[in-house]
Amino acid sequence: MRTIRCFRPSIKALPSVACLASLLAALSPALAADSWPVRPVHIIVPFATGGPADISARLLAEAMAPGLGQSMVVENKPGAGSIVGVTAAAQTKDGHTLLMGSNSMVVNPSLNPLVTYDVSRDFDAVGMVSAQPLVLVVPANSKIQSVNDLIAEAKANPGKLSAGNSGNGTLAHLTSELFADQTGIMLTPVPYKGESALMPDLMNGLVSLGFLNLPSVVTPIKSGRLRALAVSSPQAAPDLPGVATFRSINYASLEVLGWAALVSPKGTIAAEGLARLESQLGAALASDTVLKRFASLSLTAFPMNRQATDQYLRAEVARYARIIKTRSIKAD
Repeated sequence: MRTIRCFRPSIKALPSVACLASLLAALSPALAADSWPVRPVHIIVPFATGGPADISARLLAEAMAPGLGQSMVVENKPGAGSIVGVTAAAQTKDGHTLLMGSNSMVVNPSLNPLVTYDVSRDFDAVGMVSAQPLVLVVPANSKIQSVNDLIAEAKANPGKLSAGNSGNGTLAHLTSELFADQTGIMLTPVPYKGESALMPDLMNGLVSLGFLNLPSVVTPIKSGRLRALAVSSPQAAPDLPGVATFRSINYASLEVLGWAALVSPKGTIAAEGLARLESQLGAALASDTVLKRFASLSLTAFPMNRQATDQYLRAEVARYARIIKTRSIKAD
């Protein structure tokens, strides 16, 4: 820090007002960096309570608060497929607000022309948090036994196979479109209002296949009501031993994860504060308490530093923008 000398001999050597202003200006960045946060930190979750992003946020709030020296408060702001909460976070400039984002935050700007935020322009990365694969499943009575069987059937009968999904523009829908695009097949998308609505028709063979979240299908697979063909994670899923990954059958481009990421509104937290958050997040994701809770939800820790997280989010934006444009996908 530079030395500032200000003397006013005629007023008993008291510093002038201008000098005091200069001194405070010189000190304020250091004070801000050393003292952040100075009040509770809020984490906006753009979904209702109970989902992976919400649970991840609450686990991290408890784990990170002691190291930050302030409490962390989770605020649920659901609505419009996360648009309400993400937009609110982007517009918050109090310097003590974070967002627990997910795949939808990178999808919505390409899917919905009414979205006003831009992930790269409006957010600073803190770190990736958790991840969960999708599972390609077919009804247990389906004659399709493998991914290659599915591709062969779809090529022999274009459009015959129906791909159930949890709603237009959801990760399940986009993954089925990515699968069709990468393999050169034609599938007929069938949107439902969530996985719970889709599941009975899928198990009863009224739809041909689906890409579903891992926790939703573990029990039906193990009880023999669904057949798993592949998981979309880089490594095999511990809950489904023996089920191939797309990478292992030469479809690495079909690796898709449902993830959560911690970000802050752009420019609202100084670099030193972001570094402190990054450090505390890393420590939380290495703790046994967090890892055990993640495992119980079929989640895995997905740690990345700020730079890698920023690159990952940019790549996800580009990936889904391309498939949305290529497949002419529109918001409901």
